[in-house]
Amino acid sequence: MIMIQSSLTQQNLPDNYSALGTTAWNASCKHWLAAEAALGKYYLSVFYAIEFIVGVLGNSLVVFGYLFCLKNWNSSNVYLFNLSISDFAFLCTLPLLIKSYALETWTYGDVLCISNRYMLHANLYTSILFLTFISIDRYLLMNYPFREHLLQRKEFAVLISLAIWVLVTLELLPMLLFINQPPGDNSTRCRDYASSGEAKNSLIYSLCLTFSGFLVPLFVMCFFYFKIAVFLKQRVRPQAPAPPFEKPLHLVILAVVIFSVLFTPYHVLRNLRIASRLWNWTQPPCTKAIIHSLYIVTRPLAFLNSVINPLFYFLVGDHFREMLTSKLRQHCKSLACFRRCASRLVFSFRKG
Repeated sequence: MIMIQSSLTQQNLPDNYSALGTTAWNASCKHWLAAEAALGKYYLSVFYAIEFIVGVLGNSLVVFGYLFCLKNWNSSNVYLFNLSISDFAFLCTLPLLIKSYALETWTYGDVLCISNRYMLHANLYTSILFLTFISIDRYLLMNYPFREHLLQRKEFAVLISLAIWVLVTLELLPMLLFINQPPGDNSTRCRDYASSGEAKNSLIYSLCLTFSGFLVPLFVMCFFYFKIAVFLKQRVRPQAPAPPFEKPLHLVILAVVIFSVLFTPYHVLRNLRIASRLWNWTQPPCTKAIIHSLYIVTRPLAFLNSVINPLFYFLVGDHFREMLTSKLRQHCKSLACFRRCASRLVFSFRKG
């Protein structure tokens, strides 16, 4: 009898340990679910607000410089100007997102929700392609410092820029099928692309988009980084005056860092987020919450490029920095002169 009771107790031990483990996991899941909700409400709203303020200031300065200071445009200027337009379009969508995340509700309807998400991804993939062609242009500038190559012509850069906009638009059209509101949601939430739509087809599309929109440009950029590094290593001191060769290398390094640090975690977690909705998770039970929380962290980091991109305008150079500084000094002098004249008029009025 004692042996039977001992045997039954030993058989129940795994069940007891399993129950204890399940209880511990459930407690842990509550923390992850709380973190998931807090990240969605506070982290996204605050981070996007910072990006909006800093990004608008930086890109406004760049657009002002290009429209009112730069007279002779080249291929780099065309790519950079289109990059700033893409950043502005994205930044204009942020106030709606900031409010919706802070209030945890979406009151602007399905059309604005879909267009908002669409513009967000359009900025991401146009920025990637424009940064890629800027790197190619810098490499060509090292080999053809006087811009005599066909690919360095301003007209060609305009055509490439138009092609990028058209390509990204066509590339993102299938996303419209996946960005939708679930039944019974009453349009009170604007779900992210990775959290809406049918998971299986969405994962296939996301993987294709990751390959064509991210991995291929990353490979091209790394290739030209390698070419520039080899060129600098084998270069003999030039006899004729030429642009400094360190700037192209620094620019491509910055672009590769942006790709690696900002874009890579987002694409990895986006695919994992969609896959977690597709797979039947049994062990551990809160994996979905963990993946979604990490995915939320990577989202504003990926779009931080809109804040960092203005650095390219000063790093590329082409006298942009000097012309912008000169124009701002002229405006400051004009403003100071206006203030002096106004103060004199006020003083004369009071004296009279």
